[in-house]
Amino acid sequence: MSHVFAVRVYYEDTDMGGIVYHANYLKFIERARSDWVAEMGIDQRAMKDDGGLVFAVRRVECDYLLAARFDDRLEVRTEVASVTGARLVLRQQVERAGEVIFAAVVTIVCVTDTGHPARLPANIRLLLH
Repeated sequence: MSHVFAVRVYYEDTDMGGIVYHANYLKFIERARSDWVAEMGIDQRAMKDDGGLVFAVRRVECDYLLAARFDDRLEVRTEVASVTGARLVLRQQVERAGEVIFAAVVTIVCVTDTGHPARLPANIRLLLH
């Protein structure tokens, strides 16, 4: 099952060449992950306040395949690749009219509010399987 998040490319997202600046794809997939987590009913604020845990990106491996431009309508697809006690690996891709223009594999971990590694909470692991 995949989550789909709509993105419209604004002028501020582009560089001098009129194409989406490379770092903005990371922003697009971050917004999609935040939306996906919220739709699953995971309250990240409560996770931090009650358990002292936050999600952190451990690794991103990405490929820029085609350029997006001002006013393009994009979709970010997010799918779970794997879940263990300590990490969540997601596949995310940005599409324009069904064509993949950016692809990423993102590894997410939990850390304590002091920055130490922590296991993913069991209730969250259950939601992801």
